[in-house]
Amino acid sequence: MGKALFYHLTRDPLEVTARNLLSRALAQEMRVMVRGRDPAQLAALDAALWQGDKSSFLPHGLAGGPHDADQPILLSTAREAPNRARIVMAIDRAEAAPEEVPGLERLWVLFNGHDPDELGQARTQWKAMSAAGVEAEYWSQESGRWECKARSGAA
Repeated sequence: MGKALFYHLTRDPLEVTARNLLSRALAQEMRVMVRGRDPAQLAALDAALWQGDKSSFLPHGLAGGPHDADQPILLSTAREAPNRARIVMAIDRAEAAPEEVPGLERLWVLFNGHDPDELGQARTQWKAMSAAGVEAEYWSQESGRWECKARSGAA
């Protein structure tokens, strides 16, 4: 059974945290679907993931291309994951539902702690996960480093 991990972004921008998590997933040969709501936000993340040196390259693509199924990291506004992702990263208030967690290794919810709409959506999603008995963790970087501040569900 999977686990939902909520990342409350207060210091690092989305691009930094996403790159760190995506790097770890690829190191474990896991496929990831990055689910967003705004194509422009996904395009910005796509551009950011192309930055950096060759040693930190993250193979990825925006959904809608001919090789979606081959992408280790696929950025999309859809719920379906043609790349057979075992991890979903929800950004920009994208849907993250309790019923999808059992079919995944991880569901990552990244939200901007300075945006009231994203904060509210994350709280709603946390409550839904908790009510459904999904194992979930809430991570904060308030102190300067990531710390698990709360747990819910099966342990």
